[in-house]
Amino acid sequence: MIQVLGNSWALLLGIMFLMVGNGIQGTLLGIRGGIEGFSTFEMSIVMSSYFVGFLFGSRLAPELIRRVGHVRVFAALCSFISAVLILYPTLTDPIAWSALRLFVGFCFSGVYVTAESWLNNQATNETRGTSLALYLIVQMIGVIAAQGLVAVGDPSGFILFILPSVLVSISFAPILLSISPTPAFDTARRMTLRDLFRNSPLGAVGMILVGGANAAVFGMAGVYGTEAGLPVSQLSLFVAMFYVGGLVLQVPIGFVSDRVDRRLVIIGAAAVAIAASLAGWLLPQFVLLLTAAFFIGGMLGPLYGLLIAHTNDFLDNEDMASGAAGLMFLNGIGAIAGPLAVGWIMGPLGSQGFFVVLAVLCTAVMLYGLWRTTRRPSVPVDETASYAPVFSQTSPVAMELATEYYADALEEVAEANEAEAAEPDTEDTHASSTMR
Repeated sequence: MIQVLGNSWALLLGIMFLMVGNGIQGTLLGIRGGIEGFSTFEMSIVMSSYFVGFLFGSRLAPELIRRVGHVRVFAALCSFISAVLILYPTLTDPIAWSALRLFVGFCFSGVYVTAESWLNNQATNETRGTSLALYLIVQMIGVIAAQGLVAVGDPSGFILFILPSVLVSISFAPILLSISPTPAFDTARRMTLRDLFRNSPLGAVGMILVGGANAAVFGMAGVYGTEAGLPVSQLSLFVAMFYVGGLVLQVPIGFVSDRVDRRLVIIGAAAVAIAASLAGWLLPQFVLLLTAAFFIGGMLGPLYGLLIAHTNDFLDNEDMASGAAGLMFLNGIGAIAGPLAVGWIMGPLGSQGFFVVLAVLCTAVMLYGLWRTTRRPSVPVDETASYAPVFSQTSPVAMELATEYYADALEEVAEANEAEAAEPDTEDTHASSTMR
């Protein structure tokens, strides 16, 4: 870990500042939209626009990088984000906010592609798992810290819009001033969605559903808190608990998934998320809301990585990167639909429609997972490899890093199995010697 921090501290620090800035705007817009009188459906369009831009950015940013280079793309996109963040309070119109969110989503996707390329370039076979873990921790800390800053500011003023703009401006300084070399950049070939579904139906369908649920949390938790009448301090703590849960429960869930049929872990995680969503819906006391948020986030975060790992269990090593690209696209489709579904349901049901949508999406994951267990046998546990923690809002580069880690671990498992099979049975050898 010390080696990884020594090589990547500037990158990780910059990413943390970026995540603080992004985390502030997500929650702040949900609160400010309520102050400005935007309807829940208008806010769902605003929030969904971010994921439209993010999806396009993940596909177009690599071409920008190939044309002008990492440094220029990174600096330009961060500058654009910084400028847009301070435009929100001056253009208080849902159409304008939707356009700005789309542009910010595109820019953040490009920034993540660039930053994660550096991370991937600095990682080795020995440090890849540690790099992924530290990257996830930094991302989560950034989003959680953002909620604390929202709690101490005035959402009706300008300071909370200026602050993320400043943080994003600062974020690229440690990266661009570091001495790390610019990495080579390439993208994996894409697997067709039909082939991806044929290899892992649960991975493909589950990624759409989990993408919608994660985007609903990231985009609409602040809108829910505003509609539910939570004061800003409670609302920010409520949003933070989703990410605290996602950070704390990644390791134990990943540990279990490496030792039993992953489908059972996916089904179990979805079931816990359903129970937590129903508790948040039916028992909206604040302490129970925090508990529900902790377990919803604690299940949805790992579910993203579990679906990637489950899909990789049915792919050859050389197909994992292209499979990951397909999963990211499906996640993006679900992410666009998630906030829209919440906004639509919250119209007739009020604020509790937020938890209803989460419960429905997780129920679909659980039921489809149960059905898939009847369609084909699981991959033997001793032929699978380590779960890789991945945040749902990452670029194809982080997905590539995760799949490389998985492929390396899978090769180690195969080599260990071959070595074990090649060892002579000591008891048989001893018996043979006795007979002689």
